[in-house]
Amino acid sequence: MNVILMERVTNLGDLGEEVVVKNGHARNFLLPQGKAVRATEENREVFEAKRSELEASAVERLSEAEQRAHRLEDCSVTIVARTGEEGKLYGSVGTAEIAQALSDMGIEVRKSEVIMSEGAIRITGEYEVDIHLHADVTRSINVAVVAE
Repeated sequence: MNVILMERVTNLGDLGEEVVVKNGHARNFLLPQGKAVRATEENREVFEAKRSELEASAVERLSEAEQRAHRLEDCSVTIVARTGEEGKLYGSVGTAEIAQALSDMGIEVRKSEVIMSEGAIRITGEYEVDIHLHADVTRSINVAVVAE
């Protein structure tokens, strides 16, 4: 399916590009979230009429993400969890716990912005977790999981 991107999408394209994606990706993700519209003549004309407004909005979102990223510089989070033998956790520490810990520190981060490439944390220790705030803005924070 051909779509016109209404904002920058990681690994897909930039604002205004017409790209070919699989139907399911377009129907289930891009179109419902407003990240793209179907590539028809009518939508191309509407996009060109709104291009400057969309570009200004994209610059505003990028600057907001950079401001939030600045607050994450040299940030570290300590999460206290119940553990069993040899430092293994009862359960795990996931994106929700990390997002909540950052929110408790006064830094608003949604759990969908927390990227844990190695999966949930199941053993005490120190880990590096990425916070993906925008398609162009990603910061790493240190997460220390300690025994209760």
